[in-house]
Amino acid sequence: MPSGLRERLTSAWGLVAHGLSGRLLLLTLVYVLITEVLIFVPSVGRYHRSLLEAHIESAEIAILPFTEASGQKLSPALRAQLLTRAGAAAVMLKRPDQAELFLVHEAPSSIDLTIDLRKQTVVGEMGDALDCLIEGGNRILHVVAPTHIRGAQTIEVIVSERQVHADLADYAEREVVIALLISFVTALLVFISVYMVLVRPMRRLTFAMLAFRSDPEDASRIVAPSARRDEIGLAERELAAMQRDIYGFLQQKARLAALGAAVAKIQHDLRNILSSAQMASDRLSAIADPVVQRLAPRLVASIDRAIALATNTLRYGRAEEHPPERRRIALCPLAEEAAMAAIAGKTLAKPVPYDIAIDPDLKIDADPDQLFRILLNLVRNAAEALAKTPAGEIRIAAERMGPRVIIDVSDNGPGIPDAVRARLFQPFASVGREGGTGLGLAIARDLARAHGGDIVLTETGANGTRFRVTIPERAA
Repeated sequence: MPSGLRERLTSAWGLVAHGLSGRLLLLTLVYVLITEVLIFVPSVGRYHRSLLEAHIESAEIAILPFTEASGQKLSPALRAQLLTRAGAAAVMLKRPDQAELFLVHEAPSSIDLTIDLRKQTVVGEMGDALDCLIEGGNRILHVVAPTHIRGAQTIEVIVSERQVHADLADYAEREVVIALLISFVTALLVFISVYMVLVRPMRRLTFAMLAFRSDPEDASRIVAPSARRDEIGLAERELAAMQRDIYGFLQQKARLAALGAAVAKIQHDLRNILSSAQMASDRLSAIADPVVQRLAPRLVASIDRAIALATNTLRYGRAEEHPPERRRIALCPLAEEAAMAAIAGKTLAKPVPYDIAIDPDLKIDADPDQLFRILLNLVRNAAEALAKTPAGEIRIAAERMGPRVIIDVSDNGPGIPDAVRARLFQPFASVGREGGTGLGLAIARDLARAHGGDIVLTETGANGTRFRVTIPERAA
């Protein structure tokens, strides 16, 4: 077999065996064959009865001359010839007062099966027909039926089943061939229709998805929807819209990545420049000139904020936080350390008091470094909020609630403006305080969610603000 033909046959078999249209073809064949069987069996049963009725009618015609007075003059040879032409070995005509027996030669020694057409039902017809096809051919039948001969009640015929079986087998064979032909033509038409209407468009959509998946940044791979108004057309249009959106997102992501790389380089160089400026400002603060002493703290604070902005921007832009390396640690010392670092790292007009309301025995399952950064950012924000509050205080409380630890960081500052709350955790969304970078809460929430927890704003207003950190235990 040529290789090209073999490949086409293999492809066609794969379509039939594994494709939707092929499965539909096989199912259609099966269903049509089942329908043909449901039609075939009653049809064969009815045809079998008609064959037996034909023998009855032939027997009636054969013995009809014998029922008249003139028929008694017919010779025995003519009688036998008439009955032989009727296909009967013997015929019995029953009258109310007597029964007449007409023989060809001698009555058969035994009868294999008796069929009473007077009592036969539809189910009985089907059963007798199937029995004739399967078991018949060499049996002697005794058929009983009502008769149209005047004065007689029934007619009984003894015939060989050989001719009945042959005629019924020919009929069944023709019916099977017709059924197979109808099944094949119907299945083929359904297959072609479904393939053209459904399967081919679905294959086109499938190949379009695979092609786009291999290179989603190639705009030429976006599927071109057709003008169909059915479900296939809707799927094509929705797929095209989704691919265009993904293509746009990828283009935007590429541009943002390039922009981020450029900003990272700028921030890196800026941080180096600011570090040199910080060293110079430290030496400048040592000069005893009153003007220098008055301006130096502002200069140092500004440089510190610029360095913090550059550092946080680089850290957030890299997005390379390692997964939490969790272990059970005491929460109270860690919170104390974070609060001291946050307060000591700020240039404030006056110290900001804080209160640690945490049970010394409370343990938490978390990464110590990442949890420290979460608390550091929250306390630092609280300290900035209390910069102009006369009696400001920061409070850190924690408790265990089932499989999680709840940490509340609160202050009694002026609260967060309404305009900022909706974008509070977005990067670079500063709460409006001087020197804020807008990255602290975004970084803290990312770290908390890496633990399977979260940070939410539970309360803010004229009486202060409270953030809640939830850190769940690791799943067993």
